[in-house]
Amino acid sequence: MIDIQTYQPEWAKQFEQIKRILAKQLTGQCIGIEHVGSTSVVGQSAKPILDIDIIIPSRQQLSSVITALHTLGYNYRGDLDVEGREAFGRIDDYVPWNSDQRVWMKQHVYVCAQDNQELHRHLTFRNYLRQHPEEVIAYGQLKQQLIKQTEDREQYTLLKTDFVENILAKANVT
Repeated sequence: MIDIQTYQPEWAKQFEQIKRILAKQLTGQCIGIEHVGSTSVVGQSAKPILDIDIIIPSRQQLSSVITALHTLGYNYRGDLDVEGREAFGRIDDYVPWNSDQRVWMKQHVYVCAQDNQELHRHLTFRNYLRQHPEEVIAYGQLKQQLIKQTEDREQYTLLKTDFVENILAKANVT
């Protein structure tokens, strides 16, 4: 079953807390940490999973970032067939590890160079939705329709593709 929830302000709060931990660990290695995906858009229904893009100046920093993230409990998973977008899983629910020893919500963490096209798409999609509340409503309605059609997450994601591509076209991104 695909769990779609109404927007929760807690999502932004948890992102900010995780961002502080990541930023401290990655001091001097990254130039930004962005909350992307549906949980980053106020009012947007979403799967309760934080999508986090860590922006590095170039791929030359990737090796040191992999090591730094591993120290926090993230494991490197490769690009998962999306060139230039490096994915990280979590060793356990306490990741990122810190002195609080708390359970964090699920996360998809990616590392991208600042000139990466997929990073640009993530940020553009997020920013467009933030500026167009009518699209937030439409996207939420689509998600509710899709979870009635399929329980398969890959199929669900595939079925959202046309909507996402349409938004990116409106924002002049291909």
